[in-house]
Amino acid sequence: MPHRIVLDMDVGVDDALAIMYLAASPEAEIVALGSVHGNIDAEQAARNALLVLEACGLEQVPVAIGARQPLARELVLASHVHGADGLGETNLAPPRGKPSEETAAAMLLRLAHSYPGELDLLAVGPLTNLALALRENPLLLTRFRSTVIMGGAGIEAAPGAPLIGYDANVDHDPEAADIVFAAPGRRVMVGINVTIPTVLAGAELSRIAAAPTRHGQLAWQVLQFYLDVYEQRLGYRGCSVHDPLAAGILLDPTLITASVRGPVELITSERGFRAVVRRAPREAGRPPTEVVTAVDGPRLVASLVAALERPLV
Repeated sequence: MPHRIVLDMDVGVDDALAIMYLAASPEAEIVALGSVHGNIDAEQAARNALLVLEACGLEQVPVAIGARQPLARELVLASHVHGADGLGETNLAPPRGKPSEETAAAMLLRLAHSYPGELDLLAVGPLTNLALALRENPLLLTRFRSTVIMGGAGIEAAPGAPLIGYDANVDHDPEAADIVFAAPGRRVMVGINVTIPTVLAGAELSRIAAAPTRHGQLAWQVLQFYLDVYEQRLGYRGCSVHDPLAAGILLDPTLITASVRGPVELITSERGFRAVVRRAPREAGRPPTEVVTAVDGPRLVASLVAALERPLV
């Protein structure tokens, strides 16, 4: 049976790649998508979701607009990474479809109630929608078969030690992240400790450029701005594939080569908030999360590229 997946996304470039990856995977069925602030504002994220879904022949998938701002902080967007339109400054024609009338949080609550234990949840943006839904139903995550979160930074190396990279999804709404990691339910955290080193570059990029499919060509188009940004960081043409890695792990947990299981708590550093498994937990009784510490990155990248080359049914 395919994984029936509910997506919660701030649809920027790597979110778009994750949608295309799932759309071209026979073992995946996208059931619904909720947008959220983050890479771009929630309305634009919903438009981007509709556009990408339509390019993949999935016009029937409902898209709900979610939280427009964090629970308790000022809105911060990542247009410097994803472009003002969220899709690499491509300024594509608007989608044909429109978002649904319900909010993303209401959609999560409705689907979890209607299909208990049947759906997988992939959350790859700030966790505001999930937190709002958990305020209504604290057992929400227990009603999903699994929840995979792209965010966090793995394990705290030592108290006060510097952490790898910048974790935008948690940092954009730390209060929401804290609510989600404190809730009961099965969770997998795919943090920047594993997503940053999982890089799409070289021959794999050339294959996407030559992909004969509509979604493959869309991927190549939206990637250019993102690649420009990452080239300044990496020193070569390539990019980390954050959200596709989380999507791949949802479909194939054997991509995880090492993980730890423990309570995830928030800590602060000079660069903002991080979600980590602490060496000395502060909060007794917080439910555990499976925190990924190593992955088979080359296999994920190969799977993503193959999906972009694969004709959609």
